[in-house]
Amino acid sequence: MITKKQRTNGRFRRKRRIRKKVEGSAARPRLTVYRSNKHIYAQIVDDVAGATLASASTKEAELASAIGGKDKKGQAHEVGKALAERAKERGVEQVVFDRNGYIYHGRVAAMAAGAREGGLEF
Repeated sequence: MITKKQRTNGRFRRKRRIRKKVEGSAARPRLTVYRSNKHIYAQIVDDVAGATLASASTKEAELASAIGGKDKKGQAHEVGKALAERAKERGVEQVVFDRNGYIYHGRVAAMAAGAREGGLEF
C-alpha cells in the first residue's frame, strides 16, 4: 500500500514511472539499487520467478576489507564489483538497470560503473 507521503515524494513517483517500463526476466534480470545515507545495497532480481539471484551491500563482513577507508562512492564501486562477481557465478551476464528513482549520479553511478567493470552488461 502506498502512503500519502510516498505519493507526494518525488523519488517514489519516479520509481513507479521507471518500474512500469523496467522488468527483469530470467534471460535479463533487473539490477536494482537502494541507497541510504550510510549504506548502499544492490541486488539482481528475476521478476518473473520473484527471486533474488545475487546481492551485495556495504553492510557485509566479506566486503569490509575492500571498502575500509574509502569514501561512499568508492564503497559503492566495490559493491558493484562484488555484485558482478556473484552474478557471474550464477551465470548472469546481462542485466537491466533499475536506478529505483534515484538520479544516475554519485553513488548510484559509481555502483553501476563497478558492476560494468566486474563484467555485467547493461
